Amino acid sequence: METTLRGVGVSHGVAIGEVRHMGTAVLEPPAKQIPAQEAGREQGRARQAVDAVAADLMARGNLAGGEAQAVLEAQAMMAQDPELMADVDRRIAVGSTAERAVYDAFAAYRELLAGAGEYLAGRVADLDDVRNRIVARLLGVPMPGVPDSDHPYVLVARDLAPADTALLDPSLVLGFVTEEGGPTSHSAILARALGVPAVVALPGAVELGEGTVVAVDGSTGEVFVHPSEERKTELAAAAAERRAALAASTGPGATADGHKVPLLANVGGPADVPAAVAAGAEGVGLFRTEFLFLDDSERAPSEEKQIAAYRQVLEAFPEGRVVVRVLDAGADKPLAFLTPADEPNPALGVRGLRTLLEHPDVLRTQLTALAKAAEGLPVHLEVMAPMVADRADARAFADACRAAGLRAKFGAMVEIPSAALRARSILREVEFLSLGTNDLAQYTFAADRQVGAVSRLQDPWQPALLDLVALSAEAARAEGKSCGVCGEAASDPLLACVLTGLGVTSLSMGAASLPYVRATLAKFTLAQCERAAAAARAADSAEEARGAAQGVLSGE
Repeated sequence: METTLRGVGVSHGVAIGEVRHMGTAVLEPPAKQIPAQEAGREQGRARQAVDAVAADLMARGNLAGGEAQAVLEAQAMMAQDPELMADVDRRIAVGSTAERAVYDAFAAYRELLAGAGEYLAGRVADLDDVRNRIVARLLGVPMPGVPDSDHPYVLVARDLAPADTALLDPSLVLGFVTEEGGPTSHSAILARALGVPAVVALPGAVELGEGTVVAVDGSTGEVFVHPSEERKTELAAAAAERRAALAASTGPGATADGHKVPLLANVGGPADVPAAVAAGAEGVGLFRTEFLFLDDSERAPSEEKQIAAYRQVLEAFPEGRVVVRVLDAGADKPLAFLTPADEPNPALGVRGLRTLLEHPDVLRTQLTALAKAAEGLPVHLEVMAPMVADRADARAFADACRAAGLRAKFGAMVEIPSAALRARSILREVEFLSLGTNDLAQYTFAADRQVGAVSRLQDPWQPALLDLVALSAEAARAEGKSCGVCGEAASDPLLACVLTGLGVTSLSMGAASLPYVRATLAKFTLAQCERAAAAARAADSAEEARGAAQGVLSGE
């Protein structure tokens, strides 16, 4: 008998297949004591296992490229953290086996992260995955991970580690469902990049039986258990209709009455560019530059290395617009040479622009590299600062850009509610705004973007978040400047229409989402989008807002 479960849809498409569960986590090693003379050998075993796991994560990152590479390189650095390894050595010196020392050292570090106001809770899942891989290698048992199968399946897990998500084979993994995670978690972002239908934060997901047939709708967040033949036919027809609409939709983004809405791509580095170009991106709305800095957590990349990487992306969009976000370090992206290790609440501490203003040489080198990378190219370069809180922040960034001789537009990201509330003031210092809806939701609702338990508050349909978007767009219109959205909200086709109705002037998203958004925007006029936006803002919850907008656009 068919039953319906509802989670959070994070990657478009429909998948119908049998459930296969993620490999189980490593069991806790026994607390066995070793003789003192074996300590050196056990410390060597631990180091070899750690280095092997770090190398494997780096190799997976190189294969995956783009955003996945940055995430996996961060995990590799986590595996080789000097403080963690010192703790492992200390535990072995007092009698622990290598595997038990690793298990206990990671458990202690896990408690520290969980105790930091839960703002680093998303990194706890990554830490657990690293621990499991190291312990598995030491015990000589299979790594936890994606199951082996000759037939396509729907992958179900409590959560998916980035190392597993990054290398999913879309020809075998039809879609995936997780019990934890949120719409802006690493796994959700990587699922969209892969184009794999996905639903996260689904209560009871891991209780689905192995081999159970399910139908996953990554757009609505619905999972149908034992779907009827009628349901399968209905979903298949809807999927076919979507594919036809996508194939027919080409060219620049625009509403049905010709109101232009440039559709741009979010990229994490040169490896993401081919997919963006193939999807018809009109430029780049968010170039995350962290990938360069994660290669070596001890020092910033040289100016020459930065110039080469930036130029690869700029050359791919001649005459197009490329918006570069300067380094956003801190919180869940710590760098040893920049960010303090002892902040009690890193997400509310020194991160983003605050970090760069404390290290002006790093900012100056990056801005100079961008200026040199753009020399002689017809590209429209725009550079923006993350985590701008007020006009003083915006002025400091604009001054730094001018001092570096940067011939580009300077902008500010709106990720903190104060920036939305005082957007007009900020726009007197910079030339454009770009809304990072992931962090804006996190700070508006005090809800960590990586914690599934508060995923309803991370929903970009929350009316309070739409109010802040509207405030920013209205301020930009009053100042005669642009206001784009580069957060994950832009990848939702229905919400893209609402954002357009709120006055947003461009939308940026993962390449896989571009065709869906382009096709949906083309169905409705600007007036319809404005009515849908007004209806969504008048609602009292995210679910009501989505339903109200859908009702307006469907003519109900």
